[in-house]
Amino acid sequence: MRKYKVTYAALLAGTLIAGQLAGSITAPAADAAAAKSPAVSAPAAFKFNPVPLGAGVSAVLENINIWNQNGGSIVSYTLKYTNSGNASVSLLRVFSRVVTPGGSVLPGNPVGADALKKKIGAKESLSVTYYVNVGQATSLQGMKVSMYVWDAKAKGYLKQTGSFAVPANYSTAAAAGTGQNTLMNDIPVTAAADSLQLYKYNGKVYARVGVSLTNKGNKVLGDPGYSAYLVSASGTSFELALSGTQTDYKIQPQEKRNIYYLTEIPAYLKTDNMRLQFTKKDETAKIELPQASYKLPAATTPNLVVGNGVVKKITVNSNTVETLLRNANVYSQDADAVWTFQMQLKNTGNKAVTLPSYELAVKSVNGKMYQVNAKGVSGITLKPLETKIVPLTVRIPLEVEQSGLQLMMIESVGSEPAASAPEPSGTGESAGNTGGTGAAAPAISTSRMIFPVAYFVIPYALRTEVQTGQEYLVTNSYGSFSYSILSMQRYPWRDDDIVALRLRIINTQSVSLTLPELKGSIKLDNEGQPVTTELYMDNKEASVLAPGKSAELYVLGKIPYTSEFRDMRVALSGTQNSETVPFLDVSVSNSINSIPTIEQGKSYTISGKGRTASVQENRTTVYQGESQNLVYTELLLSSEEKRQSKMARLQAYYKTKDGQYFEANVSQSENSASPGAKQLVVMWAKLPKATDTADVSLYLGAGVKEGKLTDSKEEATGFVNVAALQLNPQANVPKNTLEATVVYPYTISVLTSEGKRMKNSDTLDITMNYSLRKDNQYDAGPLEHKLILQITDPFGIATERVLTLGTDLIEGTNNQYSFSLSRPLYKTMGGGAYKLAFYDEFQGERLLLGSQAYSVTNVVPQKTEE
Repeated sequence: MRKYKVTYAALLAGTLIAGQLAGSITAPAADAAAAKSPAVSAPAAFKFNPVPLGAGVSAVLENINIWNQNGGSIVSYTLKYTNSGNASVSLLRVFSRVVTPGGSVLPGNPVGADALKKKIGAKESLSVTYYVNVGQATSLQGMKVSMYVWDAKAKGYLKQTGSFAVPANYSTAAAAGTGQNTLMNDIPVTAAADSLQLYKYNGKVYARVGVSLTNKGNKVLGDPGYSAYLVSASGTSFELALSGTQTDYKIQPQEKRNIYYLTEIPAYLKTDNMRLQFTKKDETAKIELPQASYKLPAATTPNLVVGNGVVKKITVNSNTVETLLRNANVYSQDADAVWTFQMQLKNTGNKAVTLPSYELAVKSVNGKMYQVNAKGVSGITLKPLETKIVPLTVRIPLEVEQSGLQLMMIESVGSEPAASAPEPSGTGESAGNTGGTGAAAPAISTSRMIFPVAYFVIPYALRTEVQTGQEYLVTNSYGSFSYSILSMQRYPWRDDDIVALRLRIINTQSVSLTLPELKGSIKLDNEGQPVTTELYMDNKEASVLAPGKSAELYVLGKIPYTSEFRDMRVALSGTQNSETVPFLDVSVSNSINSIPTIEQGKSYTISGKGRTASVQENRTTVYQGESQNLVYTELLLSSEEKRQSKMARLQAYYKTKDGQYFEANVSQSENSASPGAKQLVVMWAKLPKATDTADVSLYLGAGVKEGKLTDSKEEATGFVNVAALQLNPQANVPKNTLEATVVYPYTISVLTSEGKRMKNSDTLDITMNYSLRKDNQYDAGPLEHKLILQITDPFGIATERVLTLGTDLIEGTNNQYSFSLSRPLYKTMGGGAYKLAFYDEFQGERLLLGSQAYSVTNVVPQKTEE
């Protein structure tokens, strides 16, 4: 089956078997599976009487269908055999024949799945489906199915026991919109053909067939592999392709799913009395067998135009995706009008969805079309409840009328390469019923279709924008004041970006100005939904401003890091009598201020009530790993408060020369700092091996949460006052001795080391005399450094030991640490040297701190007197 071919036909066509096995023409089947399921409604209310085949054995015709195709029409029918006797009965003595109106008698062949059904058990029923090629016949009218049994006394050894004549008014198709209760893969389902819609685009007519399928069982409904066709009243059939918005072939228990199929049809085709036909390929006979059929309702033509600010809902794998075109702006460049706008996509469902392939183009009022790059929309994946905003740009010649533009969203169904967006010959025009009957014809296949989904009216409105650094006067219910935008920054935060607007409010009146408990909101480019927003104001207690006094605050908004926007609306509000009262509403252009730079060796300052401190780089080094590098930075955080106080939590990102950001892990003391005291803050991040760390900087700021600076132990929701601290990475230069080796907060010095081996022994005994000192100058959080001792014996074989400072090695002067190495190879050792090396291991990466070689002494054991 082609990838874009009717796979949901598979699902619906389960109805096929349902209609077949459960009795499209008869009463509900009485076999065990049907007895456990709801009653089955047949497409045609007709019941055949059973035909006796012998003592206690009978057969009844359950279903009969016909499908026109190359090489002759195929009739399929299902016989249900019932054995009321006490012994099994062989089906090898039973035969069925299809008799055509012309008198031809054609033997039925069991389908591949039923070929092994050879007998009916005692007190059991068995259904078998047969097929027969009836040549050029195009309908079931006048046909009958005759039943025969083996009889040695009859002429030709076959005795006819009865027949089933197909009524002249018999129809295999279910009524339009009527739900059919049936079985599919032993699961009860309800299926109905819901709609037939016609679209005219680019001089072609496309049909969209809608089917609803409800899983009434308690198991997932799978794909049985059916094909679907749209069949006209004259018998011409058109292969249906599954809509690109549906690629999931499983329906959960109790789930109702609307399934849509697409095909191209001739403009002249009459669309009255069309039906949906499902078929299934018999792999043994290599033919398509007719299955269930559904009459379609009268064709309609949908209006695809989406008004300004109106949300267009698209169903993708049973999830609703809301699409909204917003924030259109235009400026002239050379001879073109450059339009920018954004497509907002929101997954309102509970499953992740991937959008199909789309083509986008802007259409002018005179029908001219201009292609838009749809890369950001086609194939985009949305998590449950996730919203993504895709920026779009198009250039339109200035001589073209710029009003009344529409963005055309076109679905591409099929596998051929997509061409440039063609010019349409209309919008939502009906194909019409202008004639064309034609004879029955084989199915017409559509390999690729360009199918319209929506025509968005492009909104546009000029907005007054506030400029950074200028003062503006405001009067509201709280009083009169001026405000100015000090800066607007954008910097990374987890999977998003933070847009930070820093405002200053000045009381310009002659009386005090009381600021309310402010809440802030941010909307980008007239977006309907506000951005997740947080407001931070230093020293909230200073909410009453004396005349001429000012207050500064940050409004922080989190946006997807891929989002681009032209302007931003910031709204501040307070509460009066439980009602929200506007305080300030401003629109600013996307004039992002650059992050201020702090030169190497200079200090970064944290300002905040009770949290004032300075930060300076102590050292930065790079741990060289095999597949990645670890950038490691120590910062000295100096309290500038006059009282003991908690320090603010530091947040940071490493930024490389080529503009990549890496979130820094932070280890910071949770203790309060005394006035003038220093704390050691450690930051690190793992970078790809190829990343250049020569000009790395640290985007550093103070963490905030719920409008306050956070303590070191609190998880921050953002950070403010961000500056780029220029780092000075120092290359690691290992020492050639083990004196004064620093693994902060410890310093270890190996004074002497001795290696001894007794003659003929396989053991090398090593002692290490050392001094260990702990530096308590700085308060620090968990540092997680490990001291690795590597011993390389005279044969070049290395052995490692992890030494816990303060436990394996204790503080003090002239301490001793001993250990032994044993290898059979040592018996041949006549002397030589061994090497001791210290490594600093941090987060799985290492730095060689120093190494030194020492001699091995062979000891001859003293002889004992006998």
